[in-house]
Amino acid sequence: MHITPGSSRDKLFRRIWGMLPSLFLLLLIVIIAALFADIKSESERIKAEKLASLHKERPPVNVVVLNMSPLPIRDRIDLPAQVEPWIELRVLAEVPGKVLKLLTSEGDHVAKGDLIALLDTRDYENNLASVRAEYRLAQINLSRARNLFKENLTTKAQLDDNNARVETIDAAVRNAELRLERCSIRAPIAGIINRLDAKEGLYLNVQDPVAVILDISRVKVSVGIPESDVNDVRQLTDFDIIISALDNRTLKGKKYFLSKSPESFAHLYKLEIGVTNPGGEILPGMFARVNIVKKEVKDSMSVPLYSVITRGNGQFVFIEKGGKAHARMVETGILEGWRIQVTKGLARGDHVIVVGHRSVDEGQEVNVVRTVSDPEGLFK
Repeated sequence: MHITPGSSRDKLFRRIWGMLPSLFLLLLIVIIAALFADIKSESERIKAEKLASLHKERPPVNVVVLNMSPLPIRDRIDLPAQVEPWIELRVLAEVPGKVLKLLTSEGDHVAKGDLIALLDTRDYENNLASVRAEYRLAQINLSRARNLFKENLTTKAQLDDNNARVETIDAAVRNAELRLERCSIRAPIAGIINRLDAKEGLYLNVQDPVAVILDISRVKVSVGIPESDVNDVRQLTDFDIIISALDNRTLKGKKYFLSKSPESFAHLYKLEIGVTNPGGEILPGMFARVNIVKKEVKDSMSVPLYSVITRGNGQFVFIEKGGKAHARMVETGILEGWRIQVTKGLARGDHVIVVGHRSVDEGQEVNVVRTVSDPEGLFK
C-alpha cells in the first residue's frame, strides 16, 4: 500500500510506530507481574500443603496442664540478719581500789542491785570518819558563834564563815559516804554476767572494766534493708524470723527501730526487730533470716515462671483447648519463688500447658497426660 509522505495517514503510521516500544514494555511488565503472582500463589499453596502435611504427620505432644484457680501470692524478700542482746551494759569502776572479793561468776544471772564485787574500803572508812569528826567540830563552832552573835560579841561575817564551814564539811561527808558506797559494785540492770574483767587482788582505777551484763530476756534481730525496699518496710510492723541454730525455728517479731540513714556504702538501712526470749534460747551472735512480705494478693492467677515464653516485648503462655495448643498473650506481676502472677490474660478454668509447652506450636494437637490444680502438685 502506497502512503504519501506528509499525509495524515503517514503521520498516524509514524505515531503508532513510535509507541510500539512503550507498548511492548508495558506488555512485558504485565506478563512479568502475572508470572510473579502465579509463582507466589503456587509458593503459598506448596507451603500450606507442607504445613498441613507436617501437622498431619506430627503426632500429638504429651503435655501437663495447670487448671487455673485463684491462689495467694506474696511479694517478699528474704534477708540475712544477726541476733543482738536487748541491752549490753559495761560495768566500770567508779572509785579506785583493790578487789577484795568477787560475788558472782561469768554466766550467772543477776538481779538489779546484786553485788558483783567488793573493793577494799579501809581508806574510804578512815576518810569518812575524819570528815565526820570535822563536821561535828564545825557544828560546835557554829553553835558558839551563834551565841556570841546574839550577845554582840562576834560579827555577822564570822557567823557566816562558820555556816559555810559546816555546809562545806557536810558536802565532804556526803562525798565520803558515796565513795565508800561505790566500793560495793552492784549490777545496774538484771541480766547475765557475760564477762567478768575484775579479779580478786586486782587494783582498779576509775573507769576500769569490771563486768559486761547482757539482758537477753528480749533480743534484737538486726537486718540491713536495701534502699529500694525501705518505703515498703516502713509500713510494716510484724516479721517472720528463721533461726538456723534452733532447727530453723520460725519466730514472730515486731519492728523496734528503722534507721533514718544508711550504715554502709551499700546503702543498707538498719532495721531492729524485737523478739521475746523468755527461755534464753536465742543467743547474741546467732545468724537468722528475716522474711519480709511487702505485698500480698490473696486471689491471684499464677503460673510457673518457666511456662511464660518471652518473644520481643511480649509474653505468652500456651493453653490447651479442645485438644489443641493455643498461644495466649499475658501480663505478669509479682514473682514469688518459681511462681509468677498473671495480671491479665488468664481466667479461672483455663488449662495452661506447664510441661511440653516448648514443643508445641499454635493449633497443634496435644495429649493431656496429667492435670494439676495447684502448682505445688507439679513436684509430687
